[in-house]
Amino acid sequence: MSKTTEGEMSFLEHLEVMRWHLLRSILAIVILALVAFVFKEIVFDKIILAPKEPPFPTNRWLCQLGEILGLERICINQNPFTLQTVKMAEQFSMHIIVSLVAGIVIAFPYIFWEFWRFIIPALYDKERNTAQGAVFFTSLLFILGVLFGYYIISPLSVNFLGNYKVSESVISAPTLRSYVQTITSVVLAAGLVFQLPILVYFLSKVGLVTPDFLKKYRRHSLVLIVTLSAIITPPDVFSQVLVALPLMVLYEIGIAISKRIMKQQDAEQAARDEEYKSKKKRPAKKPETEQKSTAGEQETKEEVSTKKPWKRPASKPKDEEDKKQDQDDSEKE
Repeated sequence: MSKTTEGEMSFLEHLEVMRWHLLRSILAIVILALVAFVFKEIVFDKIILAPKEPPFPTNRWLCQLGEILGLERICINQNPFTLQTVKMAEQFSMHIIVSLVAGIVIAFPYIFWEFWRFIIPALYDKERNTAQGAVFFTSLLFILGVLFGYYIISPLSVNFLGNYKVSESVISAPTLRSYVQTITSVVLAAGLVFQLPILVYFLSKVGLVTPDFLKKYRRHSLVLIVTLSAIITPPDVFSQVLVALPLMVLYEIGIAISKRIMKQQDAEQAARDEEYKSKKKRPAKKPETEQKSTAGEQETKEEVSTKKPWKRPASKPKDEEDKKQDQDDSEKE
């Protein structure tokens, strides 16, 4: 299959390239998922089930802080609950699902790098320079979001949902599936939410988002963030601020990024307008033949200007002419 034009590829060739990028990404996920599957004790006991145990760092630090501040309510997950399974294959299926999620989380930087390698040939040089570091910052924000979701939101959510009761007559018996779904959804959602600055950057580039738009809906976003933090945290202001503050900071970073993009675009537009005005004022160059003829005409004018002007000889008086004619006639005779 040949390229249609130099430097361009056909649609099927693009599909072939994309297929290989997807295959390499899937292969990375499978390899890392197999590693997580083998080390199930570490994955489950040390990572997945740890947020509901008292020795978990967040639980321990909040209890210590609660003792210092006299706020016992922020001491969470001190009475760990036991999980259960109701199906024969539930533990095995959860083992597979957790291993796949672990493979996706660990392989995310490589997956995004493969995706970036696929789209970067279609970008102009200026766009490539603008988007430098996209893989690094996207991966960094995703990792920070995963850590925030795991160490902050997960233990608070487990404490709230695991101990919530509508009535004392109802016994709470969480299943392994519901617990795993809660942890994985919280961690992945936090990783995606932390991509907000990257999303704002690209939306501002194409003109779909502006700083005025983000400022207009700032109050709405803050209400939504505070409401979400109030739902998943214990009933105290400290826990709510602990969850809401990073999300508010991300929103403000998005506004700053959008403002910077708008300034850059305005500066570039002003430079283009200035260049257009300068070209419009500049006289157009004459063709070479016209320039030569103009030069020849100029030289001719200069030569004529250096010569003395021609004057008509003054006419002699008539009597002198008659005398001269009589002289000539006498000589002839």
